[in-house]
Amino acid sequence: MLQEIAGQAVPAGFFDSLRPASDRAAWEKIPRDYREKLVEEGEKWMDCPFSPIYATDYMEFCRTGNRTHFEDKMFGRRTALNALVLAECVQHEGRFLDTIINGMVLICEETAWQLPAHNSYIRDTPQHILPDVTRPVVDLFAAETGAVLAVAEYLLRKELHKVSPVISKMIDQNLNTRIFTPYLNEHFWWMGDGNSHVNNWTPWCTQNVLTAAFTRELDREVRERILQKACKSLDYFLLEYGEDGCCDEGAQYYRHAGLTLWGALEILNQVCGQAFCPLYGEPKIRNMADYIRLVHVSGPYYVNFADCSPMAGPCSVREYRFGKATDNRGLMAFAAKDYQGQPWSERLMTEEHSLLYRVWAAFFDEEMRGADTGEEEQVPDCWYPSAGLFIARDRRFCLAVKAGDNDDSHNHNDVGSFTVYRDGVPMFIDVGVESYTRKTFSPQRYEIWTMQSGYHNLPAFGGVDQKDGKEFGASHVRWELGEERAEIEMELAGAYPEGAVSSYVRKVHLEKGGDISVMDTCRGSRGPAVLSLMTYERPKIGEPKNGVWVMEVGTIGGCLITGAAAVETEEIPVTDPRLQKTWKHNIFRTLVTFGGERLELVISGTDR
Repeated sequence: MLQEIAGQAVPAGFFDSLRPASDRAAWEKIPRDYREKLVEEGEKWMDCPFSPIYATDYMEFCRTGNRTHFEDKMFGRRTALNALVLAECVQHEGRFLDTIINGMVLICEETAWQLPAHNSYIRDTPQHILPDVTRPVVDLFAAETGAVLAVAEYLLRKELHKVSPVISKMIDQNLNTRIFTPYLNEHFWWMGDGNSHVNNWTPWCTQNVLTAAFTRELDREVRERILQKACKSLDYFLLEYGEDGCCDEGAQYYRHAGLTLWGALEILNQVCGQAFCPLYGEPKIRNMADYIRLVHVSGPYYVNFADCSPMAGPCSVREYRFGKATDNRGLMAFAAKDYQGQPWSERLMTEEHSLLYRVWAAFFDEEMRGADTGEEEQVPDCWYPSAGLFIARDRRFCLAVKAGDNDDSHNHNDVGSFTVYRDGVPMFIDVGVESYTRKTFSPQRYEIWTMQSGYHNLPAFGGVDQKDGKEFGASHVRWELGEERAEIEMELAGAYPEGAVSSYVRKVHLEKGGDISVMDTCRGSRGPAVLSLMTYERPKIGEPKNGVWVMEVGTIGGCLITGAAAVETEEIPVTDPRLQKTWKHNIFRTLVTFGGERLELVISGTDR
């Protein structure tokens, strides 16, 4: 798709939507209050912005498995530099320039730009304890660091030259050594080969390499080689994406997948005379753009699965512009409404590592503030066959059910699990993932509790949970989406190891304006069938009457359980910082033991 266009396109221009700080007319068009806030943010980093990074910080990942200690220091340097550069660009008095130069030099002096967790040359192999400076690795954050330095230098090139032209030479030399040369001469897995899986790394890395390349005065041959290789990788990425546009990594990763594809296309269009614009009319790309709107639940909540958090983050300029490019007014209104309701910290993107995204936010702030958000549009029910994702809604409920298989990118063993939001509040939840460690992306991944089916809304049989892999999935999937009812049914025995259960059929039904029913039928299980139900609010379980248990989930709503022999609840402490961003208190797991072959849950859509 892209390679065909690239074969006829010549990268003749620069990434000229970035206006240098010397273009005062452009920077002074940014609203005054936004510019003032950017200066305030820059001032916060003036005194002590750059943490020292030691070799032992890098080595910690291999020694203990901890990622965050090093990453906090590394990302903090980029965040500080971004804030200082933006403050200098809007104020343009030279007040921040020395601190910016300190940051640029420190980043160029770092031994490596790849994360310790990505310090290997072959996918899924052990990481080296220290980087080999003779063979740079281009990972997500090496590419992003290259883009940050390239954009910073591009914006302040004239101002830096007045201090010393060697600053720009230093950055160019580092980009050539750490990014362009390995990019053109090595094959990293994320570049794709048409056989092995790719994921969000592909467009994300590619977008950042393109950003760095097309803010430079590179030789024509080098520019053309980068263009061709980038388009080839993006084609591999699109080849794996379903026609329905579903991000199998979840809403949070949409921003690193679909949105970075848009970012790469934006750069390619700028440097190739808008040659790639026809791609925005392709159904797959239009569907990719709209995905984030269709998986939104309410407020900060999104339908989530795999490593995705239910709080996937607010929309901003990139979602808005992707909507604009694909002529999707619903997405534009959705993004603008989200943006207009955010506090200054979100609108300024103060925690964003990408300087490019922050520049885009500044230059589109006025348009985003003034955009027509229109009337609240009813989001349609959805079936995403590529990931087996089913979403149905009525005036009270948002119901999501995950079919598919256990081979998603950032996979959790969650085939058949469901989530329920009642009145926009999480009732039955998908927990998400804890902070990444060495174990997260290792053969021991499924030893982590959040990855296991037993901590989703799924059964275990004699303590046996689902297994990971493409061969472990749902079968005989049947679904219906209508104005009055929505229903999905599937066989889940194939998601478990052989012999765990002969048949486990789950049917989930939403009667619109009424209740949700979950009907599970189990035959031939190895041991007792025990269903886990995950909730954010503490459930209160009443004594059974006539075989019916009443489960009240906090003050959210009730659930009737029929066919259970026993129901008990355990409290799960939430101590991990990443989980604490979503779940402000402990969560709960209710274990429902089958009394026979059939278990039914009825989640009430009416107030008692």
